[in-house]
Parts: sequence; C-alpha cells; structure tokens
Amino acid sequence: MTARYLLWMLLIATASCGCNSRNEAKVEAKPKSLETLDVEVIEVELSSWPQVVRSQGSLYADEQTVVGAKVAGRVAQVHGDVGDLLKFNDPLVTLDQEDFLLQVEQAEAQLLQARSSVGLLEGDPVEKLDPTNAPPVRQERALWQESQSSLERIASLRDQNAISQGEYDVAAAEERVAEARYASAVNGVREKIALIQVRQVELAVARERLKDAIIRVPMDGFVLNRLVAPGTFVAVGQPVATIVRTNPLRFRGKIPERYSQSIAVGQSLSVKIESVTEPRDATITRVSPALDQQSRALTFEALIENENQVLRAGLFAQAEVVTDPDAVALVVPESAISEFAGATKAWKVVDVVTQEQEVRIGERRGNAVQVVQGLSAGDLILRDAEQGRVGKVNSAIAPQASLPSDAPIAAM
Repeated sequence: MTARYLLWMLLIATASCGCNSRNEAKVEAKPKSLETLDVEVIEVELSSWPQVVRSQGSLYADEQTVVGAKVAGRVAQVHGDVGDLLKFNDPLVTLDQEDFLLQVEQAEAQLLQARSSVGLLEGDPVEKLDPTNAPPVRQERALWQESQSSLERIASLRDQNAISQGEYDVAAAEERVAEARYASAVNGVREKIALIQVRQVELAVARERLKDAIIRVPMDGFVLNRLVAPGTFVAVGQPVATIVRTNPLRFRGKIPERYSQSIAVGQSLSVKIESVTEPRDATITRVSPALDQQSRALTFEALIENENQVLRAGLFAQAEVVTDPDAVALVVPESAISEFAGATKAWKVVDVVTQEQEVRIGERRGNAVQVVQGLSAGDLILRDAEQGRVGKVNSAIAPQASLPSDAPIAAM
C-alpha cells in the first residue's frame, strides 16, 4: 500500500514539473515590443535621369603638319624652336640664298638678251610686238620689194625683146628667194618671241626658288619639334619641323557597338580631362561612318575650345554623351544605400516597420544612385541607411521626396 502510494505521488510530481516548464517556455517565447525609431523616411520616385554613354579617349591637335623644304640647300638660320608660337607665313627656316640669287641674275640676263634680239626696249610688253615690224623682218621685206621691182623692169624689157628669157628667169628666181627669206625672218621673230616667254618663265621660277629658300609657317601654331640646325644640308621634301594647331582641340573617343546607333552629330557631351578640375562642355562634330572591325567600336570627335592654351594635345580624357535627355529612373540618395561584404541593401518601411531590402544599383551621379532592382516607385525607405535597424517608425514623420527631378549628371 505504501509503495503504490509513493509511485502515484512520484508521477504527479513529474507531471507538475513538465507543465511548469512548458508554461515558462511559453512565457519566454512571447515577442518583445518593437523599438520606436525616430528616423527620416523618403518615398522612392521616378526622377529625371538622362541616359548617357561613357567613352574614354584623348585630345588631339586640330591640325598637325610636317613642314618640308621645297628646294635643296644648306640651313643658314632656324627661326623657331620647340614650344614657340608662330603665326601664318612667319619664317621658320632660312636656307643659304647665294646660289638662288645667282640663278635669278642669270635668268634676268637671258631674258634681256632675248628681248634685245627683236628690238624690245626695257619695259616694252612682248604682247604688243608685231613680228612684221621687227628689224630683221623689215630688212628682208625691203630686199623682197627690191627684187619685185627689178623683176617688173626685166619683164618689160623682155616684152620689148631687149633681154633674153634666161635673164628674166634668173630675176624671177631671185624674187622668190627674197620672198622666202622674208617668210623665214617672220618665223624667226615669232620663235624669238616664244623664247622670250620661256625666259620669263625661267626668271619667275628662279625668283620662286629664291622665295622658297625661306621656309615659312603654313598656319598659326606651335613648334612641336625641329629637325634641322644651322649648317644642315636639306634635300627637296626633307622635313625641317612639325607645327601643331591646338585651338580648338579634338576629343576623339570610341563607344561600344551596342551604343553606335544612339550617337549622332550635334549631341552634347561633358568631357573630364586629366589634370583639369572643371569638365568641359562640347558637341559632337564628326562620327565615323564605319565601326572598327577589330575593336567593334565606333569613333567620334568633338571640338573643345582652347583659346587660352591651357589644354595640351595628348591629354587623356573621359566623356559622357547624353543620348536620351528625357529618360527617367528610380533614384535615391547615396546615403539610403548600405554596402557591406558584397551586399547592397536599403531599409524599407512596410506597415511602419523597417526591414532590410536587398537592391541592385546602377550609375552613381554626385550624391544620387540609380536603383535597378529591389525597389519600386512609391516604396518608403530610410534616408540614412546607417540608422537602419528593425523597429517601428514614428508615424509622425511624413515621407519626403528623395531627390529633385533634375538630378545633375556628374562628370566622369
């Protein structure tokens, strides 16, 4: 009886302990009350986010030319060195002119000789010279007229049977010879007139060679390098210096094939130049008609003003081309996004309770971030993700617009 009583008491005690344990577990499982967060909440909205294409490239001189010698000669003087600014037609290199001066004097003497042979005085234009009035022609014409008169007299004597037929034939032959000499004299004068024209051209060539002995700058620009020094003998066509024009400069960049149809002449772009603080605004002026077959990229150019010569050719630059100025996107402040251990998140407010929301972001422009995935227009998020934690948002705080609609495009 006693043993059975003890067994029942043990079972009742064990059951009582189990119930108490379960009751205590239920008490501990009750959720704690959420912390009230005094944070700023903003509403995700579509904002102006112009579509841009980024490109890398370099600045090139507007024009670059290698200046060569038109005549051969020895360098007497170099007028420009590296970095010198020269104006159009300024002397760049002067060759020894002694030989060219002698050639001019020789051509002048030969022309004077040719003009004197036909009786042209200094200053008389050769175009007004009548070949029939030249002294040699007048002489032959006089002899021909004399033979004609003699032939007429002999013909009259022959009619009177005063002379024989043989004497008449001799006079007639002399008259024909005189006529031929007259025609030859006229042709000779015409030949000398043509020779005068040849001598005039030779003189012009000699003077041009003398002028070419001074090699001049073909455009306004800087001397990029010089290739000769006094005493150097240069051949025809040999380079003497390189001239570059750096106002304006050409930005030349490339864009991938997938954006090739969105680039056109007249589109605006912002160029960020290495070592220059402020970006430069420019406009596309040229677009290549074909893609590069190796890189599958399209080349384009834009002109950048450089009147004060601050920029230099060869500088590296990055550009943003605005292809769709009316595009929109979900944009939030950079402070609303947290990044840790490769995860990008925002704190989203659902039924006044905050919770973490993983997002995927796109471009960053200034303090604005484009949200590609994870949020929708109208969602509420915390403005400052660093204050984010699970809690209940103070309902007294009203949602605010995240960004103005005209969020700027930051230069690269």
